[in-house]
Amino acid sequence: MLRSGNYKSIRILSWLLTSVMLITAPYSICFADEYDDKIIKMQNQEKQTQEMISNLEKQTQATKDSIAQLQEQRKATESNVSELKGRSAELQNEIEGYSGRLSALDGEIEMAENAMSEVSAQIVNLNGELQDIRQRKAERQELLKKRIKNVYEKGGSSGMLQNILGATSIKDIFSRYEYVDAMIRYDRQKIAECKALEEELTAKVAEVEAKEDELNAYQEDLDDKYTELENLTDEVKGKLNLTNSSISAEAGKLKDYDAQLAALDKTMKSLESQTAAAQAQLAKQIAERLAMKKEDTSGSYAASASELEWLAATIQAEAGGESYTGKLAVGSVIMNRVKSSAFPNNIVSVITQNMQFASYRSGKVELIIEKGPNSTCISAAQEVLDGARVGDYLFFMTKYYADYYGISEYDMIGNHAFFYRWVVKEKPPAEEPQEEEQQEQPQEDQQEQQEESPTDQDENVSDDGGEE
Repeated sequence: MLRSGNYKSIRILSWLLTSVMLITAPYSICFADEYDDKIIKMQNQEKQTQEMISNLEKQTQATKDSIAQLQEQRKATESNVSELKGRSAELQNEIEGYSGRLSALDGEIEMAENAMSEVSAQIVNLNGELQDIRQRKAERQELLKKRIKNVYEKGGSSGMLQNILGATSIKDIFSRYEYVDAMIRYDRQKIAECKALEEELTAKVAEVEAKEDELNAYQEDLDDKYTELENLTDEVKGKLNLTNSSISAEAGKLKDYDAQLAALDKTMKSLESQTAAAQAQLAKQIAERLAMKKEDTSGSYAASASELEWLAATIQAEAGGESYTGKLAVGSVIMNRVKSSAFPNNIVSVITQNMQFASYRSGKVELIIEKGPNSTCISAAQEVLDGARVGDYLFFMTKYYADYYGISEYDMIGNHAFFYRWVVKEKPPAEEPQEEEQQEQPQEDQQEQQEESPTDQDENVSDDGGEE
């Protein structure tokens, strides 16, 4: 049995406890309300940041589409310029060909004109000779007329006969006959010579005139060809000028495209910078919210063969050159996210979450899946699935970026800084870091990371605030 003193003490203690509970209950309710209000406020802030990220990503995608469209247009314009330049060269060659033919025709025309001059001179000379022969023929005919007239006045044939018969001797008769016969034959010969010479000259003149006509026709043909070639040359020159004008216009388009692409590239970099800042802010907000009430992310996970392969491939892509503990640490981050309410609840969704693992976005994870992850990474993945954890980490990045963002609480495992809470010790620098000059990359991922911006590397941030 209890003593009365002890019983009284217990009653007093019970009364005191009841009084304390009655007094503190309103404060507990008040603190719970404040906690819930703060959580709601933080979630609203996260939602606003997510909406901002979504808008930035839409703007980024629109900018990418514009860049792709301009690049296609620029490519088409470059092809057009190349085609126009080829056409310009063809037209220039065609003009040079016409110029060569025109030069050849100039030579032929000059030769034809020289031949025409020679033939014309021959015709002039022949006409002069013909005129002289005709003059001599006319004189000869006039002389014959006078002789015939004289003979006629002396009795004509009878007179000539009487002249012969009036000879005093036989010898005189023959002498007079031969004289008359010779004179007649001489006159006939001269008349025949004049006639033959006139016929010859007439034929020669006709031949020369025919040659002149032929040369005239040839020259006219050459002139027609020359005119035709000149017209063709002018036509081709017109096409060449038009083509060169088109080339200039297309070159102007290329300059415009380059200017627009430069402006869009600047816009893209600005959007990427804003998105990176927003992603980091969202990750910080989620980390702060999770830090208020730490979640239990331990335990095993019943993964399918495909999920095991995805987990092992991601571990290999992110920590292939790290120690086995480093591999387990990367796997731990992935599985802690699967268990956390702030991230997707399955392995593939966590790995493929927007703006998260750079190794997935670059295609490296899927490339490893195609070839098959190595046995060490498969073993590390299986241990993590069975419940092994290196820590409760939800984020990891290189030490350089952990310091750049001012993370004050992190654990270094290999080349990566792992942490659960995003606790900032100082304001991050205003300018983007130059990692290539200041940070030494892990050997396996060095080439990939050098090609990416800070937000495209290990510290990538998603809409849900997760970072690699």
